[in-house]
Amino acid sequence: MLTLFVYIIILFLAVIPATAQPQEEKVRTVELTLHPAKTPESVQKYRLLAKAEQQSEADAAPLYEKAVQSLPKNLQTDQINKWVRTPLEELPREQVQSTLKQLKPILELLEQAAKCKYCKWPESEVGEDQLLGNLSKYRQIIYILALQTRLQIAQGQYDKAIASLQTGFAMAERLAEAPALVQGLIGIATAAFMCRQLEQFVQGTDAPNLYWALQNLPRPLVDLTEKIVLESPDIRTRVRQMMNRLDRHVGALQCVEAIRLYPAAHDGKFPNELSDITEVVLPHDPFTQSLFIYHRTGSRAVLEAPVSKEATARDAIRYELILKE
Repeated sequence: MLTLFVYIIILFLAVIPATAQPQEEKVRTVELTLHPAKTPESVQKYRLLAKAEQQSEADAAPLYEKAVQSLPKNLQTDQINKWVRTPLEELPREQVQSTLKQLKPILELLEQAAKCKYCKWPESEVGEDQLLGNLSKYRQIIYILALQTRLQIAQGQYDKAIASLQTGFAMAERLAEAPALVQGLIGIATAAFMCRQLEQFVQGTDAPNLYWALQNLPRPLVDLTEKIVLESPDIRTRVRQMMNRLDRHVGALQCVEAIRLYPAAHDGKFPNELSDITEVVLPHDPFTQSLFIYHRTGSRAVLEAPVSKEATARDAIRYELILKE
């Protein structure tokens, strides 16, 4: 059985860039420039996970394994990681497009896997050893998928970006279905990284409003409850915290989309208070079980999920919102 310390290191290695970390954790603050956008009339128009009836009877596990093994040995990992952190307006689109073209077979495998109804992972010990052996490759795959999503957003190809997001969230869900807890933790990390790409999506000039797509995601998005039953109390607490952190991220993004809906129907102005939004139901913060904290100053506003008794600085969210006409 892996220790909690090893679990956290694995989660870190899965998606976080290898940069120096501050000695004292600070609340992550993200500036989002928003354009008003109404929600689609149909709550099913956009989805971040495919419906069961839209999936084939195929098995996703061999497709993921084939994608991992298909990674080229000369892959420009450092360059891809740099592009994933590059602001969209500075993204060298032609170079990124050329790189992604070479990786198209891998991306197609991931897309096929997302449309499979089943994912029959190897039994616990075999699957865990296999994943640990391929950990760096899974990290590369997550970054490649994120890069494709970012390029599509930068190009205004929002339907394609939604399909890429769906592929990423499906991968997170499939990892959570695997026997080993470590695979589920990689699933949490994968979903969290796709949420980072959603932060880019909601800022698109003509990006459709994904309130209903986020509402339709399951809660918990990655459910590891059954996998931690036999773990120590400390591990159970920390894993639940990770699950709540992910759901808080999803809820905050859904709240952003509710805020983006409001000016589309109210003279292009932010709501004075979240309670002014009556067109949709606002999500609650899973840590506090209450609405997210919001305050407005003119064309700017702040949405927060702060540090609390249950949440640390790592769990906290602060979005500084700027409204564009």
